[in-house]
Amino acid sequence: MITTEKRFMGYQDVTLNREKGWIEITINRPEKLNSLRDKTAEEILDILNEVEHDRDVRAVILLGSEKAFCTGIDTSEFTVAENGYFDFYRFRKRSRKVNRLFREVQGFTKPLISAIEGFALGGGLELALVGDIIVAGANARFGLPEIKLGMMPGGGGTQTLARLIGKPLAKELMWTGRRITAAEAERYRILNHVTEAGKALEKAREIAKSISENAPIPVMMTKSVIDRGVDMALSDGFEAEGDASFLLYFTKDRDEGLAAFREKRSPDFRGE
Repeated sequence: MITTEKRFMGYQDVTLNREKGWIEITINRPEKLNSLRDKTAEEILDILNEVEHDRDVRAVILLGSEKAFCTGIDTSEFTVAENGYFDFYRFRKRSRKVNRLFREVQGFTKPLISAIEGFALGGGLELALVGDIIVAGANARFGLPEIKLGMMPGGGGTQTLARLIGKPLAKELMWTGRRITAAEAERYRILNHVTEAGKALEKAREIAKSISENAPIPVMMTKSVIDRGVDMALSDGFEAEGDASFLLYFTKDRDEGLAAFREKRSPDFRGE
């Protein structure tokens, strides 16, 4: 049974549900097809900052509506005051919550799963890409259409997508701005899973449950080593992995896991 967390009630742009082991953040701006404004980003960041310190939360699912996961940045926030371009540059660089969201999600220590139905366009796709796992319903559509508006991706898409699917295909998708289906996105390895339409959240919950049953410290450490390691030389990646793996020898969860294995029972991991 999902219950709403009282301390997170009153948000304008998102809603929060809690399951045993994970939380679900729903972008809730249907009149704007769940486009992101600074308020949306601020609320998501606030929740992520809180759950970083909640041992009972071991994963996060991010979702939108049946029609749209997220369609990018709210264009009403693109307005720049006359003679204010340098001020806006500084604001974007240091203070703008939407820009901070894309940067800080990458540093979130717990698994973030995006459950996508409908459109995931522009910043919506970029937001999913800075997370860890993407699950989509068969009706989902993906794209980086900024080129059609005289712009380019600004939420990390030129970096995350190229690393994921390779430069030639990433360039084609950005330079044409074309939308792709969930089946194409799975073929390109953008997605982990494609489900029946309307079933993405169900699959995301299945994954979150499986993750939440495992020791959270190794999950955190493997996430860190994988994310950092892709930009390292292989030898440096091996070194980082070895150090992180050795540190787990000092956790209580490692002792619990080994004891449970010997005693043929389910382990009780506490994140210690």
